[in-house]
Amino acid sequence: MQNTIEFFKYQGTGNDFVMIDNRDLQFPKEREIIENLCDRRFGIGGDGLILLENDPKADFKMVYYNSDGNESTMCGNGGRCLVAFAHFLDIFENHTTFTAIDGLHEAEIHNGTVKLKMIDVDSIKKIDADFELNTGSPHFVTFVEMLKDYKVFEKGNKIRNSASYCEDGINVNFVEKIAENEIFIRTYERGVEDETFSCGTGATAAALVFLKDKKLPSVKVKVLGGNLKVYAERDGEGFKNIWLEGPAKQVFKGKFDL
Repeated sequence: MQNTIEFFKYQGTGNDFVMIDNRDLQFPKEREIIENLCDRRFGIGGDGLILLENDPKADFKMVYYNSDGNESTMCGNGGRCLVAFAHFLDIFENHTTFTAIDGLHEAEIHNGTVKLKMIDVDSIKKIDADFELNTGSPHFVTFVEMLKDYKVFEKGNKIRNSASYCEDGINVNFVEKIAENEIFIRTYERGVEDETFSCGTGATAAALVFLKDKKLPSVKVKVLGGNLKVYAERDGEGFKNIWLEGPAKQVFKGKFDL
């Protein structure tokens, strides 16, 4: 095992990740190490850590950990950042495929913008005035007014730790319509246990709920860290050909000693 490992820091609309090329399988997948690396005061800092590994069925594999050090479900912005990282490593030119915990994904990159195909969504569950769906990770979606001043941490934490979701957790998305084809979203993320500047699977979930009663091919999604766009096609009670698009940038790189 190597004593010194190179890392790269990436962010996608403010959702930031520690990236490691682990094709040699030298990184120790220990919860405490990952949690320390993601710590914003004593480590590198990030909403999560992502390993890029080899995969026999695709160009590469994504292994994603939340900042609490635990391996987690799909992360949309993390997937987009990993695509940018793989492009930086010359693994592909413009189009690629990779595997993640929720299956095979397609992606393309052009001038720093990454467009990532998400899994199909078969249905959207309605819970009173709210919604629940899985876009690679489980999401709770609720529409509110005056989202800019909304108590996202307090309300999100309460829903995430409610009797229905406390065991496995859920990501909580608060959504405000700001135009006929645009929404503003703020997300409380499980695993991070706080509001993040952006959540890719959350943006996708919110967009699908918004699109379910509309004949629009796409919706703009404003997040605290910038702007995303979600494309989708209706398919019965759900959606197919779902794509998440937005910027992904390398912030810095360095080395750490184990």
